[in-house]
Amino acid sequence: MQVPAKTPVERVFHALTFELLATIICAPLFSWLMGVSLAHMGALTLMFAGVAMVWNMIFNALFERVEHRYKLTRTLAVRVVHACLFEGGLVIMLVPLGAWWLNVSLWEAFVIDIGIMLFFLPYTFFFNLAYDHLRARWMARRALA
Repeated sequence: MQVPAKTPVERVFHALTFELLATIICAPLFSWLMGVSLAHMGALTLMFAGVAMVWNMIFNALFERVEHRYKLTRTLAVRVVHACLFEGGLVIMLVPLGAWWLNVSLWEAFVIDIGIMLFFLPYTFFFNLAYDHLRARWMARRALA
């Protein structure tokens, strides 16, 4: 059974779920690792989440168009490319924001972002793997009803 394309409402749900879970994990973790107050890091995490949520919806819509056009299957290789391209786009957008907020150089912000990416690459991969699996099961049950 081919799983139907995501609706705009589902895209928002997917992005909100992704960012909410990431924020719950990241704000306290990065606050502790960087020695910055939870409020200061929490605000940065929420700003990052907002940018990432918009990027998530745009990127996934474009990626799914490419998948459909070229009839790609979400193999391990396609998932790795998906995660790398998604995170690469975020680096371009978030490094300047992080540098400004943390009052550090672009290089320091880039190095910090590499550390963040070491968390988010597997997080993105496993979140989407789990989401796709649960969505396929839900769609299959819905088709039977």
